[in-house]
Amino acid sequence: MKKNQAFVLAKLKLKRLLSIDIIAPVAVGILVLMVWDISVRVTSTPSYILPGPLLIIKVLIRDWNSLFEPLLITLKITVAAFITAAVSGLLIAMLMAQSKWIEKSLYPYAVVLQTMPIAAIAPLIIIWLRNNTFAALVICAWIVAFFPIISNTTFGLNSIDSNLSDLFRLYKASRWQTMLYLRLPSALPYFLAALRISGGLALIGAVVAEFVAGTGGANSGIAYQMLIAGYNLEIPRMFAALFMISSLGILIFVILTTLSNLVLGQWHESSLTRDN
Repeated sequence: MKKNQAFVLAKLKLKRLLSIDIIAPVAVGILVLMVWDISVRVTSTPSYILPGPLLIIKVLIRDWNSLFEPLLITLKITVAAFITAAVSGLLIAMLMAQSKWIEKSLYPYAVVLQTMPIAAIAPLIIIWLRNNTFAALVICAWIVAFFPIISNTTFGLNSIDSNLSDLFRLYKASRWQTMLYLRLPSALPYFLAALRISGGLALIGAVVAEFVAGTGGANSGIAYQMLIAGYNLEIPRMFAALFMISSLGILIFVILTTLSNLVLGQWHESSLTRDN
């Protein structure tokens, strides 16, 4: 009997989540597309200025094969930069949490990387690594995605309960024992939140780096296809590529959000669903 009740409650909860998380944004999206399409038709706006959504969908279906492979190349750059940013950011944050002197010495340089315009330094990185364009693009995307990881994780590692810290010190726990059993679990929600931010930034960094690099050929990403479409005034194709990039960004965010909910489970406040 209890199992049946739990199943029914879980089913009702799933329906409520679907209605809020899926139906509402889909309805708003359909409304925006309808207004967009009607506005383009009423004003007779040329397709080379602003194509309608129906034309963009037709071009997307027509050019799917020629756009999907470049999208996969951009995805490879994004994933490589994201993993590099996640690992390096976590390790450096753990290092900075060991001492205030280390944190004060390293953190300003992380801020410098964050404030440095990627469009300005990307040409230099591409010139330095001219024999490995893929690595140059990964480094550019890593610079964009790195700071949220190190910033959030460092904050989480330092935001531990003082009573628990005193307890670990009372039992003579080593620095790494404290890090493993106290600081890292406390920082986990902050780290996972940083991953959600960093995933989108890695994609943005990859696209911007591709724009700056302007490399064509078989290894060109989706941004290069947008550049070529813009030069040839193929604006519907340009919008189709932009739609694919946006969809990829949404997919990355959904995957990382799902991962966060699975890891945090029912023990952290951020993953608990409550009725308003």
